Amino acid sequence: MRTCLVLEGGGLRGIYTAGVLDEMLKDKIKVDAIIGVSMGALIGINYKSKQPERAIRYNLRYCNDKRYMGLQSLIKTGNIANKEFAYYKVPNELDKFDYDTYKKSKIKMYVTVTNLETGEAEYIEIKDAKDNIEYLRASSSIPGVSRIVEVCDKKYLDGGIADSIPVKKALELGYDRVIVVLTRPIEYRKKLTEMKWLQARYKKYPKFKKAIASRNKNYNKTLDEIIKLEKNNKVFCIRPSRQVKISRVEKNERIILEQYNLGREDYLNRKEDLLKYLKK
Repeated sequence: MRTCLVLEGGGLRGIYTAGVLDEMLKDKIKVDAIIGVSMGALIGINYKSKQPERAIRYNLRYCNDKRYMGLQSLIKTGNIANKEFAYYKVPNELDKFDYDTYKKSKIKMYVTVTNLETGEAEYIEIKDAKDNIEYLRASSSIPGVSRIVEVCDKKYLDGGIADSIPVKKALELGYDRVIVVLTRPIEYRKKLTEMKWLQARYKKYPKFKKAIASRNKNYNKTLDEIIKLEKNNKVFCIRPSRQVKISRVEKNERIILEQYNLGREDYLNRKEDLLKYLKK
């Protein structure tokens, strides 16, 4: 029996996932693979490198640093999350990522990206976190407030556009048990209006534009499928038990910590059920 973690994104809303995964690391919950999207991927790599509390630490430390993310970075660089600081200086110098432990781990790590030319999701296996950092950056590059990321002559942006919650991919890969960590409460459904303003920005990429237009429908369909899979004991889902008003680029340390602690609390409340699921 093989187990896969599927991690939704959502900018700083995804710090909820860090709370869940930090508790899972403490309990030494073993998984065979991780498929992360956007912030979910950036947090998921810390599970593979066995670095609990790293994600919450650097996000609290730098959330108000103008070099990290925000309007100033967007104006200066075209990216709301500063490429050089967030993806290179932080993991290589300021809060060091354990590349060696990551590389030695037997856990397979996949990051979801959206190809602008095809409008389809691609699932890139990240064997070396340093060499493949641009795929991780692409997955979390929000359309409209990020420059297109080019890797190996392909153009990518936010993996959540084509596949926000890659449960289907995890099942297709043959994983018997799938643990899904969502970042919205069970009643949430995405509205089309959230995507309309983006479509005009990508006229040169009609398939990507189409993916944007259909995102809410596909997202909501996936949520409904997850609920059915849960009822049939095919997947185990941990999601926020309540809504915390947190933005994608949240600057309030108290709110970030509240979202993180909610993840920890929700995991602990579901822990016994998860352990039973993993014994199936």
